[in-house]
Amino acid sequence: MSTTALPLPSPWRDKLNGVLFVGLMAAAVVQLADLPFIRGLGFSPLVVGIVCGMIYGNFLRGTMPADWGAGVNFTARKLLRIAVAFYGLNISIQQIAAVGLPGLAVSVTVVVGTLVLGTFVGQRLLGLDRDTAMLTSAGSAICGAAAVLAFEPTLRAQPHKSAVAVATVVLFGTLSMFLYPVFYHAGWLHFDTQALGIYIGGTVHEVAQVVGAASNIDPATTEVATIVKMTRVALLVPVLLVLGLWLRGSRAKASDNATDSADGSGNGAPAAKLPVPWFAVGFLALAIINSLGVIPEQAITVAKRLDVFALTMAMTALGIETRFSQIRKAGPRVLVLGLIIYAWLIFGGYAIVKLAT
Repeated sequence: MSTTALPLPSPWRDKLNGVLFVGLMAAAVVQLADLPFIRGLGFSPLVVGIVCGMIYGNFLRGTMPADWGAGVNFTARKLLRIAVAFYGLNISIQQIAAVGLPGLAVSVTVVVGTLVLGTFVGQRLLGLDRDTAMLTSAGSAICGAAAVLAFEPTLRAQPHKSAVAVATVVLFGTLSMFLYPVFYHAGWLHFDTQALGIYIGGTVHEVAQVVGAASNIDPATTEVATIVKMTRVALLVPVLLVLGLWLRGSRAKASDNATDSADGSGNGAPAAKLPVPWFAVGFLALAIINSLGVIPEQAITVAKRLDVFALTMAMTALGIETRFSQIRKAGPRVLVLGLIIYAWLIFGGYAIVKLAT
């Protein structure tokens, strides 16, 4: 009598189950984020996703089979890169041209200034590690949670460092939604409509938070602010390429030092490869395609919705992999860094817009 061997557990099946599990959670997150109360607060599905993921990962993780963790990790790493690339469909060259040189100048100055200031203050003055300082700065400088997600694989950062960076984006970006309209109606922002839109779009963290802050003023300001914000999003690509070059030099130097200490010679150390972030190249390519208008508008709309869902999955998976104990180790220093960057965005951004316009 012949016997049939039972099929062995498949790693691919476990990975797929993990991805599907995160997908189901992300679907619930999207519905939750669409509730009027949460939408009114300007919380994007990405932010709601990481919060829900952290709650599950810290209090209910035992309900998920451990083997599915490979799928969760795949979603937080591989799917993340694909989703960041497709985020390029949110911008076009025409949008950047619409705000002119003043808007572009403000965006570049704010992004570079925030990254340099945040990294320096975080590492040198507050004693934070490089990754936490840079992730926190990136979230404030470019496009909130999406920028943190884009920087994480390039830096090879740990999930909990991304989580604390996103927390600063949520806190201070949400605060901006309430403070900026108050500042305007109190007569403290001496800008015309164009300059006010540039100021809001150039200094508020998340795209949704920019829209939330500007929509409490008027539609014309909202339009300018959104376009300027998208120019900051477009700067994600050159910033990641420069970061890759800098990391290449740092790693090559570290390799040379290690070789020197081992044999007293720098010879024989392999040249470090340039870590080109392919997802950033994809981001740029899709932004260019979007600018050409060769894809039907309906298809672009569907692709954007799918991309938001994929990013929500990545943030949810990131939350599942994050432990509160890891966040506590960062202490209040990350919030202090976020506050310093926030003060720079408000006051430094004001001065930059005044000079540029």
